[in-house]
Amino acid sequence: MLERLRGLLGLSGASIRDDIEDALDDASLADDFSPQERAMLKNVLGLHEVRVRDVMVPRADIISVAIDISLAEVLVTFRTAGHSRLPVHGETLDDPRGMVHIRDFVDFVAAAAEKDLGQSRLKPVGAVSGSGLEPAAAEPASALYMPIDLSIRLEAAGILRPVLYAPPSMPALDLLVKMQATRTHMALVIDEYGGTDGLVSIEDIVEMIVGDIEDEHDLDENPKIECVAPGVYIADARVGLEDASELTGLDLTALGEHEEVDTLGGLAAAFAGRVPIRGEVVASPDGDFEFDILDADPRRLKRLKLRRIGAGTATQPPQGKPAGS
Repeated sequence: MLERLRGLLGLSGASIRDDIEDALDDASLADDFSPQERAMLKNVLGLHEVRVRDVMVPRADIISVAIDISLAEVLVTFRTAGHSRLPVHGETLDDPRGMVHIRDFVDFVAAAAEKDLGQSRLKPVGAVSGSGLEPAAAEPASALYMPIDLSIRLEAAGILRPVLYAPPSMPALDLLVKMQATRTHMALVIDEYGGTDGLVSIEDIVEMIVGDIEDEHDLDENPKIECVAPGVYIADARVGLEDASELTGLDLTALGEHEEVDTLGGLAAAFAGRVPIRGEVVASPDGDFEFDILDADPRRLKRLKLRRIGAGTATQPPQGKPAGS
């Protein structure tokens, strides 16, 4: 069947996947596929190489709630995080208990409000007086709704749902199929010791095919890198090495592959052999550039300055760009 398909498409070779990728790169197909269609087809073909570790949100960036907090605190977290699902844990993220969905939360609150309100929303239509039945004024709208007790603990509300668990090495496509089968759109990435390594949503995997998906409440949170002087750059520590290499002209991607890191912050920490502190200067092994740590906490770097050595003769690239654009 594959041989016949090759023949129909006019392809040849040992791998039909490689043949299709080569065909998509053929400029003569420009009238058959739009650039968006080509990009999506290439992403689909490459998805078999993507692992869960490649799409997960790292542990440090996970927004979660403890199982013993009140519903009022859960509501505040939903409001500030802007997510529809939140992982729930015991004392730490290494003790996952499930997740809470905003729809389940709203259903619980609405059901409690209806129960408290009961059937006494309005006074009787009329009231008996000396002259007979007279109309009675309805309650003000503000009196129709009763205050809701949000001091209830999340654990007691009974609105937790299970989450999936996946190792970092699991193919992302396999996890997508499992999410579809179980109708569970969140998975926690568990390392070899049983600790929580990251989090993956079904949206994270689908974005590998169709690109970034943003709704009306999403803010532009792409990490930024900006050229502030010839050869000097201010960057968020989460900026990817590929984007930084493109702007700075340094081969940071090769260094990242050697150190097994993907971001500027990871590269600085790899050079230092630990998490550098604020104000520290970390030089590259080859002496071509150095990092000034502008902002950091004990767990991770947040903002840094990259300075090329001998930058006075460098040509100034275009001013600032968001990573990934």
